[in-house]
Amino acid sequence: MNNKTFSPEFLFQLFALLIAFIGVQALYTAVIRPNAETILAEQQARMKADPGYTPEQSWFVILKDYEQQAELVLGIWALAIMGYKARLAMRERAMLDRELVPLAEGMRILPEDTREYLRQVQALPPAERGLLLPRALQNALQRFGATRNVQDASSSTNTLIMSEGERLESELSMIRYILWAIPSIGFIGTVRGIGDALSQANRAVSGDISGVTESLGVAFNSTLIALLISILLMFLVHQLQLVQERLAFDTQGYLDEHLIRHLQAD
Repeated sequence: MNNKTFSPEFLFQLFALLIAFIGVQALYTAVIRPNAETILAEQQARMKADPGYTPEQSWFVILKDYEQQAELVLGIWALAIMGYKARLAMRERAMLDRELVPLAEGMRILPEDTREYLRQVQALPPAERGLLLPRALQNALQRFGATRNVQDASSSTNTLIMSEGERLESELSMIRYILWAIPSIGFIGTVRGIGDALSQANRAVSGDISGVTESLGVAFNSTLIALLISILLMFLVHQLQLVQERLAFDTQGYLDEHLIRHLQAD
């Protein structure tokens, strides 16, 4: 079985979706739908007793339908994925505060010295050695030792960091899919609600508009919740993207300051 197919991130996303579904389903079963049914029943009773009564909006009623439930599941799933990626970015950033290749001011690294410094980087624990900064340091030292050319080592690290930035950008595709799916589900709820309202038009003509108003409530509420969740997620995904971009720039700056400028060809 291919380990890459079932990477830790893939397993995390799978379990996060499962937990989000179970948690939201439990919340709807135990809290939201029972409260919504109670509130709707009270409102209908008061409307029959007092034709001038205007029902107040309740979040339980706004959230009660299946479209809103699906939107909340996807929203929580997206938050979990972004939290996972933000945690990885913080781990990467923490490496920038460490002196992985200790060099005093004015020291120079010659091509024949690269093995000694490579051993220091390779002595890191495996979990840290796979992070961006240690990989970039190894790449630069190996390249410099092989080519004895400072510019070649610098260009090689630039390419590696750019590739890492592109990889991080591509890994946001699942979050972007969720950001597309949530408004789409809201639109499905709108279409369903309007369709139900039209199917009850004959009852509205006879004076009973309760079914029409309830169906229109489904239409508008599903869109409302979808837009609110999308606004929040769009803000957070842009912040995550900014963190990842800054990580790439700061890693390049770290390499230039702590390694590249110390390299000296024969």
